Amino acid sequence: MSTYMANAQTIERKWYVIDAADKPLGRTAAEAAKLLNGKHRVDFTPHVDCGDYVIIINVEKAILTGAKLEKKYYRHHSGYIGGLKEVQYKTLMAKRPELAMQLAVKGMLPKNSIGAKSLTRLKIYKGAEHNHAAQKPETL
Repeated sequence: MSTYMANAQTIERKWYVIDAADKPLGRTAAEAAKLLNGKHRVDFTPHVDCGDYVIIINVEKAILTGAKLEKKYYRHHSGYIGGLKEVQYKTLMAKRPELAMQLAVKGMLPKNSIGAKSLTRLKIYKGAEHNHAAQKPETL
């Protein structure tokens, strides 16, 4: 008996909706990363991008547990001397909660071309409305 290996032509992608309201940011991101990577599928193949589409709604209502709002920072560097930029998660969640969720999901995906392509299938919305009703997404 031989092992089944999926390829790009045989993959059928589904759409899923995750509601992040009153759920921890990391738990929601972990579930989204699992779906984007395709780890939930029976025909998962590590070298093939076999993940699904994920829509995350109500990101502004996601919570951070403990003292993460005060102590956690999003840091990036411009590349110039003294170019370190820091944003506290309290202000990041108030101004750009979609970026906070995207960074959390991106950190949980593989650091290669498959992970980069998987991230393009992630759709994040602040409120409860999304414009992907035509794809008939399943609710998780």
